[in-house]
Amino acid sequence: MNPTYDFTGQVAFVTGASSGMGLAAVRAFAASGAAVALADIDEAAVHQAAQELTDAGHQALALVCDVSDEDQVAAAVDRTVEAFARLDMAYNNAGIMVPATDAADESADQYDRVQAVNLRGIWASLKHELRHMREQGSGAIVNCSSLGGLVGNPGRAAYHAAKHGVLGLTKSAALEYGPRGVRINAVCPGTIDTPMVDRMAAGGDLDRNQAEAGQAIDRLGTADEIAQAVLWLCSDGAGYVTGIALPVDGGYTAR
Repeated sequence: MNPTYDFTGQVAFVTGASSGMGLAAVRAFAASGAAVALADIDEAAVHQAAQELTDAGHQALALVCDVSDEDQVAAAVDRTVEAFARLDMAYNNAGIMVPATDAADESADQYDRVQAVNLRGIWASLKHELRHMREQGSGAIVNCSSLGGLVGNPGRAAYHAAKHGVLGLTKSAALEYGPRGVRINAVCPGTIDTPMVDRMAAGGDLDRNQAEAGQAIDRLGTADEIAQAVLWLCSDGAGYVTGIALPVDGGYTAR
């Protein structure tokens, strides 16, 4: 049984919101009473996700946004505040995975694309969320890193570089904004049963059995389990928590 939260009157902004962990988070925020802004590069999917929420009686706003484009991020955050008059919580979740590549063979284009979405995209989201939260003097932000922000893995140098970078960004911003009333943390998911993982498995880039065997809890995580960690980090229950990297990985990083 998951804990319950009361976010009535609060506003949450989520990137990568049309599927997987992002969609689970917006559903959980909405179920807890928050108005939600869903930002995603997939126009059809993000509008469908927002419609699902409004049909269920929730306040939801669909925003088409490529997080690698800072201007689009700024516009999405501004539009959220225009629509709902404030910004209380954010989950910067948008990210991509590319095929495993030998570090000596990875192209500059592939490296740059991974950094543009997985690190620069979180930087841009954080930057423009903070512009509004510093005026309010309050807020909670969760950046999506990964177990890849805590360890290394062969074939994943660019991805892990980005996810390690997310943690440095999170810690530095947390120290800067803690005195201003804004808490900033990171969640580090393990291998989670999402459409991205499905695509990796179908393409031969992930062995589900091997992934399950590499952790103490012998199954993949669920998107809802990540959403619950995000909601806790945004709640008053985590009111004295900032600058952390929270593994939600079935014990993978405990080995």
